[in-house]
Amino acid sequence: MKKYTLISLLVLSFQACTDLEESPESNLTVDQFYNTSEDAESAVNAIYHRMFTEWLVLYNRQLMMLEMATDDVSAGPRTRSSQVIDLSKINYVPNNTGLNWTWQYSYDAINRANIAIDRIALLHPDVIDSKLQNRLINEAKFLRAWNYFNLVRWFGSVPLILKETSSLSLEKLQVSNTAESQIYEQIIKDLEAAEALPIPGSYADIDAGRATAGAAKILLAKVYLRKGEWQKSAAKTKELMDSGWYGLFEEFASVFSPESKNGKEHIFSIQFNGDASLNNGLSWFSLPFEFNGEYVDAPNPQSDLYQSYQEGDTRRNVTFAKELSDPTTGAKVTLANLSYVKYFDPEAAYTPQLSRVNIPLLRYADVLLMHAEALNELEGPSDAAYEAVDKVRKRAHVAPLKEIAPSLNKEAFRDKIYEERRKELALEYHRWFDLTRRGADYYVKMLHRAGKTNAAPRHVKFPIPQRELLLNPNLKQSPEWEGY
Repeated sequence: MKKYTLISLLVLSFQACTDLEESPESNLTVDQFYNTSEDAESAVNAIYHRMFTEWLVLYNRQLMMLEMATDDVSAGPRTRSSQVIDLSKINYVPNNTGLNWTWQYSYDAINRANIAIDRIALLHPDVIDSKLQNRLINEAKFLRAWNYFNLVRWFGSVPLILKETSSLSLEKLQVSNTAESQIYEQIIKDLEAAEALPIPGSYADIDAGRATAGAAKILLAKVYLRKGEWQKSAAKTKELMDSGWYGLFEEFASVFSPESKNGKEHIFSIQFNGDASLNNGLSWFSLPFEFNGEYVDAPNPQSDLYQSYQEGDTRRNVTFAKELSDPTTGAKVTLANLSYVKYFDPEAAYTPQLSRVNIPLLRYADVLLMHAEALNELEGPSDAAYEAVDKVRKRAHVAPLKEIAPSLNKEAFRDKIYEERRKELALEYHRWFDLTRRGADYYVKMLHRAGKTNAAPRHVKFPIPQRELLLNPNLKQSPEWEGY
């Protein structure tokens, strides 16, 4: 993933020039670009770059703006954007800039994926090895599926575009909403193709962070869980558990240690190595101002997440801090506010944007908790469901659920799983998706309990951005958001 900055510049130089009459012949067009296997790799790398490592977009920042609309994250005291504050206060409307950026960045990544899928398939066998060709196409399908999975969860019925945008004609640009069921069908189709990707450990070190078969399978399990297809989700998570590819680290802190990055628990992570060209947005925006952090992604002071950890739960002090050590003096620095510190790197204490801590987006603990949830929905809290949860709890050094609450019913066990996910996966972009997939009543209840009393049933989806509606009269706002 070290090539992405250059790759992004290459793609941006040709991406908007496809089949446009005004395009000068001297410009680098898509047809001119796809001539070698290196060109094909660069095109796929550009999708990764747009989603994961480009500064302040999507997973390297943008999704945390949307996490403001949860119970456990709030806009910190250094927040300067009224749009972020509105998201935090659940006071946003369709013209919110953060929502508009999220929509644009997602469809930009999708367009890059569509170009790669179509054009790489046309390369002659003399130009590219078939194994590499198939791998790159499947990587692009994996990334396209991930973007559509986000969009359908955030906005509901959105346009499904599967071919590159090759014209500025209104017919091409003004695309109507697609039924959610059809979008999910395409997501599953892309992810099933991506299951043919290399298994973990197949890539060279320079390609650390590329999608694998394991990443496709866990994302597919998430799709099934979201759709309530419990049997399929249970089977897919069990497939991962039986694969031997992954396991839990012995200690929770290892998940966020630069020394153990891309280890046995990591399924898909954003890669950071302290290089100034790959700034770690989540580290910088979550760390407190005492360490030159922005302190925008802050714990919600009315949330009980910090207090909910049992004494001795090792996850609490990896996730939060009230003081940090100054690595230059060894002295303890008391923080003015409780802070998220999962991405704190002592070697970049006062330059948090240079944190070497990878952002783990998909990891094995999530597989275990999803497996327990799917089993519970199928058959109640079985021994296998308890066992999956208790593997996560044991690593956190808390008592097994089977010992302290052995006779839970399905509803109570479901609550315990969500509580465990909340503690285990805090500040890893899961909370909004977890809250909303459980339904409007649950989302509203949890946000009201955390002091965000503006939360209403319509907030389980974000409104389609007003800018997109103005540009595209064929695009319709979600019914819940009409009139706002």
